[in-house]
Amino acid sequence: MLSATTTNTKREYTRFLRNWSATLLLMIVSINSVTVEAGGMGMGNVEGERIRQGFVITPVPLNLHSKNRALVGLGSYLTNGVGGCNDCHTSPTYAPGGNPFNGEAEKINTDGYLAGGGVFGPFVESNITPDASGLPAGLTRKEFISLMRTGKDPHEANKTLQVMPWPIYGNMTYRDLSAIYEYLRSIPALPNNY
Repeated sequence: MLSATTTNTKREYTRFLRNWSATLLLMIVSINSVTVEAGGMGMGNVEGERIRQGFVITPVPLNLHSKNRALVGLGSYLTNGVGGCNDCHTSPTYAPGGNPFNGEAEKINTDGYLAGGGVFGPFVESNITPDASGLPAGLTRKEFISLMRTGKDPHEANKTLQVMPWPIYGNMTYRDLSAIYEYLRSIPALPNNY
């Protein structure tokens, strides 16, 4: 037979376990509801979503051989979905019959995709497709990131890019700029690149 003290101790221990279990259950439910709520607001795996969307929206076939797929997908998202690179570096931006500003279904001009050639007053858009050695615009990753941060083109040392919005892109993370570079390495090379 148990003594009154032993019985009280067991009851207290049982009460403690129930309270602890209830507290643990509430914590798990709270964590899960925050995760579900964040996911509902688009806060789940944000980078994974951006990478997948990048592959959906790329208008050209990609060469993924020896490329970081995650960076290529993210770079496509940043280039095509956020950065507006196509607006200046593709001339004309849209294929015939594919201009959404004319009420047409959007169709990017893949024949001149990011190959430059358009004119903005005294400035001509740069071809940012890979050159013969596979470097976008003939730039190494380090040169590309420096150009995006400083506006200084290593091919034209004393000149600051005047139309390129490098002050904005310069605020991007190293990973984001590397992703854009990796994406540009994966797109088809077009003629007249440096």
